[in-house]
Amino acid sequence: MEEAQDGAGPRWLDPDEQRQWYAFAYVLTQLPAALEARMQQDAGIAHFEYVVLSALSMAPERTLRMSELAQYAGSTLSRLSNVVIRLEKRGWVRRRPDPRDGRVTLAELTDDGTGKVAAAAPHHVDAVRRLVLDPLTKAQQRQLGAASRRILDALDAPRPTDWAPPGHAE
Repeated sequence: MEEAQDGAGPRWLDPDEQRQWYAFAYVLTQLPAALEARMQQDAGIAHFEYVVLSALSMAPERTLRMSELAQYAGSTLSRLSNVVIRLEKRGWVRRRPDPRDGRVTLAELTDDGTGKVAAAAPHHVDAVRRLVLDPLTKAQQRQLGAASRRILDALDAPRPTDWAPPGHAE
């Protein structure tokens, strides 16, 4: 379909744009499901739980403010709080008030949590390599990263600075 002449109507996708969009939209549904299934099968945890544990494992003193952890995990504070409660019940995370600001809650990875994330990490990296990185050339991997950052910019999505893991500079 063509773009409206007066600019008032929708800018319809041309056939090539439709093909690219549908391929990407399908990846958006299939990849999370594949990562979730792999983490459940191999590590017995949800993929999002792994993301939370991993972020804490890379943070200084294995501790982050809940708001920072939510940003790193690409989550709302409400969703993160529910997951952290589950992780706390398993003994993998501990919450406590920030001694510098009692209004802030800190999430801290426990020793058991460190063990869990260390055991799950090889499964996660294997899935990421097999499903995302290995099918692409190095140039395509860089293009994927650049395209993803541009889409996130268009979404005005909050994200960790320069994609460095918490507490690590690139």
